[in-house]
Amino acid sequence: MATFRKRNDRWQVQVRRAGYPPISKSFLSKSDAEKWAREKERAIDRAELPINVSDLKTTTVGDLLRRYRDTITPTKRGHKVEGYRLGAMLTHELAQVSLSRLSPADIASYRDDRLRAVSSCSVLKELAILQHMFSLAMKEWRTPLHSNPCALITKPKQHKARDRRLEAGEFEALDEALRQSRNQLVRSVFLFAIHTGMRRSEILSLDWSNIDIQARTAHLKMTKNGSSRTVPLSPAALEILRELSHREGVTFPITIEALRYGLSKAMEQAEVTDFHLHDTRHEACSRFHEQGLSTAQVSLISGHRDPRMLMRYTHLRAADIAAKLANQSQ
Repeated sequence: MATFRKRNDRWQVQVRRAGYPPISKSFLSKSDAEKWAREKERAIDRAELPINVSDLKTTTVGDLLRRYRDTITPTKRGHKVEGYRLGAMLTHELAQVSLSRLSPADIASYRDDRLRAVSSCSVLKELAILQHMFSLAMKEWRTPLHSNPCALITKPKQHKARDRRLEAGEFEALDEALRQSRNQLVRSVFLFAIHTGMRRSEILSLDWSNIDIQARTAHLKMTKNGSSRTVPLSPAALEILRELSHREGVTFPITIEALRYGLSKAMEQAEVTDFHLHDTRHEACSRFHEQGLSTAQVSLISGHRDPRMLMRYTHLRAADIAAKLANQSQ
């Protein structure tokens, strides 16, 4: 803000802003002083004046990352996963770079280094954290950066969406292997995912109190997109629930680790490769469409708000469509 003071026959004006050295000048008239002050304040807003680099010399990227981890990450639903990601980011040499030396080239170097270690999807998530962090630092944390360095680099292209579906015979082989699993909840979760299109987190957090057998629905109080939804249950999904030996508490009382291990062992035994539990969501959405459900109906089941995102999870087989066309022409 600007302060004005009259000394003798001249007006002295001083403009002060956090992160910038104070600037001052004297004028014969107050109107000229006010005009100059407004120009300097606008120049600061446009980042046209030099900042006080002394504040940036003592602050590193790691300092901002830790502040983001401690104050912003806990407010997110995916705080645990982001916490792990921030922990890894703090071990990178970028965390040691002071803000006075930081440039888009440092972010680009970080991007290229991480692309050699992890997927482009992971790198995009890390860059999104950095961009949000620098934006907060500039707008709310009084960090005197000229610009957001992440906004000035080229982002890596996201890999093509997975289209893995179970091929002929794979479902039967995998189901048979799961029947032999020591923990039958692995098979129950796998089949329930196939028949409902629910996410792993949604299935593992599902409680019996949210299941209505008579109405044939399962209510999810909180989903990935932050809203609730009610999933209609097919006869096959209901049969899985009826086979469970309990009717209270968590519907599928199994840990993520036990589920991963059991499914991995079954896939090895069934000789099924490159199939993840999340691929059951692709499989389910594709099956729903093949059964004749509309996009709106499948969206209600899967919880996709954007039809374009739903199509990324739907992979119809050309051979199946050709067979339907052949049947319609007869």
